[in-house]
Amino acid sequence: MSKRFKKIVIATGGTGGHVFPAYSLAKHFIDNKKVNTEIISDRRGLRYLKDYHDIKITQINSSTIYKKNILKIILSTLIIFYSIIRSFIFLLTNRPTLVFGMGGYSSFPVCLAAKILRIPFIIYENNLHIGKANKFLIPFSKKIFVSHKELEGIPEKYRNKVFEIGNIIRKEIINFKIKSNFNQSERKLKILILGGSQAAKIFAEQLPPIFKKCNEDKIYLKIYQQCLPDQNKFLTSFYKNLKIDFEIFNFTNNILDYFSKINLAITRSGSSMLAEFINAKIPFIAVPLPSSVDNHQLKNAIYYEKNGYSYLIEEKDLNTKLFELIKKISENPSLLSQIISKQRQYSDKSVYQNIDQQINKIINEEH
Repeated sequence: MSKRFKKIVIATGGTGGHVFPAYSLAKHFIDNKKVNTEIISDRRGLRYLKDYHDIKITQINSSTIYKKNILKIILSTLIIFYSIIRSFIFLLTNRPTLVFGMGGYSSFPVCLAAKILRIPFIIYENNLHIGKANKFLIPFSKKIFVSHKELEGIPEKYRNKVFEIGNIIRKEIINFKIKSNFNQSERKLKILILGGSQAAKIFAEQLPPIFKKCNEDKIYLKIYQQCLPDQNKFLTSFYKNLKIDFEIFNFTNNILDYFSKINLAITRSGSSMLAEFINAKIPFIAVPLPSSVDNHQLKNAIYYEKNGYSYLIEEKDLNTKLFELIKKISENPSLLSQIISKQRQYSDKSVYQNIDQQINKIINEEH
């Protein structure tokens, strides 16, 4: 990367699906390109970044627009206006040569302030349907980096800004090598259950009775389940009473420790998590968040299932469909091998090379 690229600011926040790609991108710029890089995040995003001390992080809170409550509309508008002013001052003081907006309302004020200051910015979209903040920013952005060319929601006149780069995920995941964990003689399914705080709560409530039914049907399981701290006691007691092999854990950044122990996962269908599973070659069952904006999690899950990378069960169908699917996989473990075979046809190994190439083009255009 050119030495003229002195500083990059990455704007992120909200969910882990926005924050973890931002951190991975920042690490790439700092470790490989020796570029001064800083992350701007909101309060929610800082929860995921609190254990990382190798990157400078500035907190600027923002808000989404509420449509039904007039008082909340006024309050959120004031917060956004204040966030734009703070972002303007930050960018004016630090003068980065490029800004990355990682999607979500938290990146909106920073990108808008960059436009006002004529600092080029790139927006990144890793879902299959473009988010509202990114859609608003399209006309002002220099480029739009997307994970999949099948992305919906971009007006045709801006298609020339779109560049498919792949999923921005941790390099440890991209380079992760997993051996098959389905022992034909043991015939034990080792299932990792993941989700954000909302999914952890719902999965801890809805999945144990289904695993109980599996246990009664002599389907042997080992459960690795993420849950909320106040659910630890219930789940521990439940699995112990059934003599189901299990391990309970709360939020962790060291999810790779579990990837090497499992042969199946149950997860929400946020784009970053699905990208990690497919690159690690782990079959998974996607359970989309029903309340996701524009139903983007369902669209993600449909895309992955259509390509043979995973299974899809909607939350409303968990009680009727999950047991039958687990039973089918247990009776025919080659189904997991078929998914892994499809996953091997996909890789995000070139994502950082693609990003560097596009940024170098921007440098040449700007100079």
